[in-house]
Amino acid sequence: MSVRALLTLTCAGQFMVLLDNTIVGAALPDMQQRLHTGLTGLQWIVDAYVLLVAMLLLSGGVFADRFGRRRVFLAGVVVFTAASVVCSLAPSIGWLIAGRVLQGIGAAALSPASLALLVAAHPAPGERVRAIGLWAGFSGIGLAAGPLAGGILVEAFGWPAIFLVNVPIGAVLLLAGLRVLGESRNPSAPPIDVPGTVLSVAGVGAATYGLIEGGSRGWTSPVILGSFAAGLVLLAAFVVVEGRVSTPMLPLRLFRQRLFTVSNTAMVVVGFALMGSSFFFSQFFVYVQGTSILVAGLRTLPASLAMVIVSPYAGRLAARYGFRVVVSIGLALAGLGLLALGFVHADTGYGNVWWRLAVAGIGFALTMSPLTGASIQAVSPQEGGLASGVSSTTRQIGAVLGVAVLGAIVHTRESGGASFESGLNSAFLAAGAMTLACAVFTGLWLTTARTPRGVRADQSGGQAISEPPLTASPRQPTS
Repeated sequence: MSVRALLTLTCAGQFMVLLDNTIVGAALPDMQQRLHTGLTGLQWIVDAYVLLVAMLLLSGGVFADRFGRRRVFLAGVVVFTAASVVCSLAPSIGWLIAGRVLQGIGAAALSPASLALLVAAHPAPGERVRAIGLWAGFSGIGLAAGPLAGGILVEAFGWPAIFLVNVPIGAVLLLAGLRVLGESRNPSAPPIDVPGTVLSVAGVGAATYGLIEGGSRGWTSPVILGSFAAGLVLLAAFVVVEGRVSTPMLPLRLFRQRLFTVSNTAMVVVGFALMGSSFFFSQFFVYVQGTSILVAGLRTLPASLAMVIVSPYAGRLAARYGFRVVVSIGLALAGLGLLALGFVHADTGYGNVWWRLAVAGIGFALTMSPLTGASIQAVSPQEGGLASGVSSTTRQIGAVLGVAVLGAIVHTRESGGASFESGLNSAFLAAGAMTLACAVFTGLWLTTARTPRGVRADQSGGQAISEPPLTASPRQPTS
């Protein structure tokens, strides 16, 4: 098996997953019009996918280690591609949401398995770091390509085209993967935590239902109050189960480390503010400023491009100045950018809008890699992969809540007689205020009291900085 071919395949798989994250946002206005749905329907189109990715990501990595990384990768490609066809042919909002659920399941298998294959093929630490850097950089292009590709496809063919674009990519991945990928697994991988996985999906799903549907059904309606109550009970049961099973999907003991707890709390806020605000970017340009969907896609590019350009440097900055300094500055920039977006209006010229998107994008880019690095450093080297998986999961959970909560703010403002523009301003201001508060939180608490063996203390920020142990999945992979 060619290592270069494996790198190409795994990068292409992750590219397809990340492309889907941003390309859907560009198509939301067209979906709303053609499917005759409201803001609640659009929230479900996004959150149905993100919820499944968030709750199955950790299990997907363990599944790949246990049952074969090649097998799980190809299965993820098949499910994701087939689900994309279901989405493109969906005659109603219900079918589209069902297709998005299937896409989330496929992505939760494909993404960790792709990295697991890559890590297993590069046992030398130096080669592994370079390979993962290429994997992250190339696949990250999907984030920047999404708004532009979505705008072009929707303008030319309508929203179904954004899902059909996955079909040829998936077909090539499947055919090439069957030919060139070799199988690898970890024979000592732990069993899947089925109770924990089911309880986490049900608990977060129930809470998300209440947040999304509360604006239309009424916050005090029995159904909404019942969904919140069910969510609390299920999540409490999840905590109890995770504390008792021998191989939990989320070992609660990790949260005894302050650095781990603070970094993952901040990652929830990052996911909340980033995904919750970007959900409205294209809608702002289309519905408030009256642009076409293509122009809206182009105008959202400063945020995603800033993230792609700045992200590779975030880890280096954290190694030099410390997690606390870089993360707190990043959160402050992101918060200020979102607050500034809260004051844009229908007549605000684009020359006075793009820089606000760019500042927010730069800020978020400075936070994600260092927060993952801080989470990894808080645990033992053997648990680095698990810590990385938890960091990704907390970001996705924040994304689910961000779309739900900020959407609820807009819906509530509109129900009170305010315009959609005013609702958006309130949502951006809320996201910005929360992000700034988190900057203060990390500035005070994102430190570690001790320096583990083999790690040098960074003098500038009070943190311990080390080479991040980049692994593939929640458990250390073996070939």
